[in-house]
Amino acid sequence: MSLQAFLDDESSRFATVALVDTNGLLRGQMVSTRSLKGILNAGMGMAPAQLALDPTDQMLEMPGVTDGTSDFHDDPLIVDPTSARRIPWARPGHDLLLLTQYSGDTAALCPRSILKSVLDRAAAAGFTPKYGMELEYTLFDETPESARDKGYRNLKTATMHPSHDLILYQTVQQEWYEAVSDMCGPLRIDLAKMHEEIGGGFMEACIGAGEGLEPADQLMLLKNFIRALAMRQGRCVTFMPRWTEDADSQSIHVHISLKDRSGKPLFYQEGQKNGISQTFRHFLGGLQRYIGDMTLICQPTVNSYRRFAPGTFAPPGLTWGYENRTTCFRVVGHDAGSLRVENRLPGADTNPYLTAAATIAAGVAGIMEKIEPEPEVIGNGHALTGDRPDFARSMPEAIDRLRNSAFAKDWLGPRFVEAFSATRQSQYDQFRKKVPDVELQRFFDLG
Repeated sequence: MSLQAFLDDESSRFATVALVDTNGLLRGQMVSTRSLKGILNAGMGMAPAQLALDPTDQMLEMPGVTDGTSDFHDDPLIVDPTSARRIPWARPGHDLLLLTQYSGDTAALCPRSILKSVLDRAAAAGFTPKYGMELEYTLFDETPESARDKGYRNLKTATMHPSHDLILYQTVQQEWYEAVSDMCGPLRIDLAKMHEEIGGGFMEACIGAGEGLEPADQLMLLKNFIRALAMRQGRCVTFMPRWTEDADSQSIHVHISLKDRSGKPLFYQEGQKNGISQTFRHFLGGLQRYIGDMTLICQPTVNSYRRFAPGTFAPPGLTWGYENRTTCFRVVGHDAGSLRVENRLPGADTNPYLTAAATIAAGVAGIMEKIEPEPEVIGNGHALTGDRPDFARSMPEAIDRLRNSAFAKDWLGPRFVEAFSATRQSQYDQFRKKVPDVELQRFFDLG
């Protein structure tokens, strides 16, 4: 559905105008067709404080936005007309969805605006990223209410056993897979692949590779509407990186390659080992040098760091290897059209715009600075010993590294670095006050 077609249709009544917050959640309002015509010219006001909210609307400290200096004013959202798509399940005339980003000073805090800025900078340097994303999640035969009533323990997952690529479970859940596929049509999501993963109810859905904002838009929409689909079926999903100690970690993997201004792929070179060009090597070198400073973007919540507990399949460090899933940066493909790198660091709770921006920025900087990567990992990366580039292993370390990163300030903006670091510090401080059940069980009686 085009925006103009919706406006020209006399039966059109309401559209949803939406912003993506720092959690990757859609926030917005339904507006009448008459109001929409005005919004397209002048924008729609929304408080920047939306960017300082945790998923359940816990207010986080953001300098100049939610601290003692703030007046909680509105700033204008600018509608992207090319983002128009239809909301599944909505009646015609009420089903238009439009994405926006902040303009003015608040653009410096807006995830969609930040990715656009990084893409523009890469383009100015002669590079066009092509990227796609994989989303991992767990589906439960529980309603959100029943999960809460159980204290989020002993939940019934959609399948009983770990079942990676098991056709039996996939066939049993055919209605779910078909419903996801049907949902993606009106949302213009290029759903490339779905399959069972390595845990009960654990699944993966993959977005086809594309350019510009579109792949991040699609991953964000997929994440929001998969949750809505589950709720409409009396079920629920989680994207927590580690929702129980018995489950493996959940992530979002970013697959990325580069083209030059003429459209020529830059990562492949005939005659080189595995076809890896010098440009590709420099891209890998940039990832190894700079992604660690942006761990907080890839691991944005207090739960994120539980993903790296011993025995999980999460990356062991900022290593790289060809077709090696025990490294963080897995090189995949065999020719100019398929050779790419998979960034396996981000958790499933990451914001897709910010993760794509961080990955593109680090890699492109590596090319511009001609950074050589560390030696390729051969064999099991989890068995490596000795020093190697690493990401932050705790939230305080991640906050400190982002806050003091000249690279992040340069590519993502000093205002974003200040604000995002402050909100994560606020979240961490809130959780430091909590006493987990496991501590009571271990120490209350005899500790």
